[in-house]
Amino acid sequence: MGKIKKVAVLTSGGDAPGMNAAIRAVVRCCAYNGLSCVGIFRGFAGLIEADFKELDARSVKNLINKGGTFLKSARCDEFRTSEGRLKAVENLRSQNIDALVVIGGDGSFIGASILAKDFDFPVVGIPATIDNDIQGTDYTIGYDTALNTVMEAVDKIRDTASSHNRLFLVEVMGRDAGNIALNAGIGVGAEEILIPEQNRGLQYLLDSLCRSKKSGKTSSIVLISEGGKIGKNIFELAAFIEGNLPEYEVRVTVLGHIQRGGVPSCYDRILASRLGVGAIDALIGGEKNTMLGMVHNKITCVPFSEMIKGKRPVDLELVRVADIISI
Repeated sequence: MGKIKKVAVLTSGGDAPGMNAAIRAVVRCCAYNGLSCVGIFRGFAGLIEADFKELDARSVKNLINKGGTFLKSARCDEFRTSEGRLKAVENLRSQNIDALVVIGGDGSFIGASILAKDFDFPVVGIPATIDNDIQGTDYTIGYDTALNTVMEAVDKIRDTASSHNRLFLVEVMGRDAGNIALNAGIGVGAEEILIPEQNRGLQYLLDSLCRSKKSGKTSSIVLISEGGKIGKNIFELAAFIEGNLPEYEVRVTVLGHIQRGGVPSCYDRILASRLGVGAIDALIGGEKNTMLGMVHNKITCVPFSEMIKGKRPVDLELVRVADIISI
């Protein structure tokens, strides 16, 4: 691979707090090393449509504290085709771009990996998703902020639950990963946590709620990952509980997309900055078709091929802690 002189950066997939901080770090690390940097708007769609803009150190001022992504993100079915990816790489080469930084989640990295492999084009990924479900890194950008958003919301719900002796079912994001529910559930003192990795069944939930009632608890919070509804959506689950435990007055809250927005936490800003600088360092060092991760507080390079093999497993020690302290 020849010397890197010009780098492009895009954000893809669901937005996550800290993406702007990562873009900022990429752009400024390029400037620090005397490289040109190009921002690609609307993810892979913008890559195919050549929606490019030159960026310099001043282009990314006042971004580190902003949620979302100023480069925007969009779905792009055309990029799933070989013709679409060919158009994308031709646009990169026509602009004399030597390498690409993709900020996003596992779906974005699968597409990026195919592009890198099929056209021998240097691509480095920066993991940014509130789900924290990517293999090869302890934390993803946006996860810490999302946890704090959930915690603040559920703390307020707890006030209402206690005032009215109610059971609240609170659904959080996470797709098929229960990291947000599990960690936030411990942080807010949830009576029960339902995650897809630990499908314990409806009877387990009923028994747990009965124990809580008998132990003297007058209100309860159950945190549910959107992928862990034990076979029912959250409203059907609420009706099931009321039908089997009429002593409970059940209310449902779906936190939804508020978990993706907001000012990124200090941790996410630092993580994004370290990974952004690490991505450019990796490209200068000759890395390609790889993802930057954070493992034991150290920046690591993980081949896309290793990253896409599977999801990070749930921390069973956290499950045990949750069970113990919820009695």
